This record gives sequence, C-alpha cells and structure tokens, in this order.
Amino acid sequence: EVQLVESGGGSVQAGGSLRLSCTASGDTASNYYMGWFRQAPGKEREGVAVFNDPGSAGGVSYADSVKGRFTISRDNAVNTMYLQMNSLKPEDTAMYYCAADRVDWWLMPRYRYWGQGTQVTVSS
Repeated sequence: EVQLVESGGGSVQAGGSLRLSCTASGDTASNYYMGWFRQAPGKEREGVAVFNDPGSAGGVSYADSVKGRFTISRDNAVNTMYLQMNSLKPEDTAMYYCAADRVDWWLMPRYRYWGQGTQVTVSS
C-alpha cells in the first residue's frame, strides 16, 4: 500500500509561482495512476492534473481552469510527483492533495490513496 506526503504549499501574491511535491513510500509510484486535486472551502474536491497512465508515457490531462499555467511531472527514480503552478490566481486558493490508485479515475476524485494535503493561498 502506498503512502503519500505533499509539501511545498504556501502563501503567494497573484501572478506568483509555487511548486508542490508529493513523495510516495511503501510502494513504487510508477505502479499507480497519480494526480493532483484541490478543494476550496465550501466546494467539492476537483481534479487539477493527472497522468494518463502509471508510467506517464501516455501523457497528462489538466482541468481547463489550469491549462497553460500548471505543469504536472514526476521523477520515478525518487518516487516523487510535482505540480509547478505559475501565474497563480486568487481562485487557485485551496488545499491541494495528491492521489494514487491502480485504477484510472482520470480527473475524478475517486482515487483510493490520498495525502494529507498542503495549503495554497493566493492573495490579490
């Protein structure tokens, strides 16, 4: 069973950048479909960016709201996934979670394994 730990959140002004990291332990990350999700107060959890296959050779998918601003990547050698967030907007403020599963849920928040989350706050 894989365990996930996120890091890299913080507070930035609009237009700024942050890079989130998600480190997996207990199993090999490349065995799992993985992605980033976020949840703002009072809103449902939503998909942000995911890999289309466990090995990442199948490309990635992004929510329309982050296309062109966020980039998902992974380094399987260190069992870590990243989310580079540029041109941040106040509406990007949320708790960000990484998730993993052996089933492909794409951008749907139905993954089996979740990290504890890292807060991102963007001020105007």
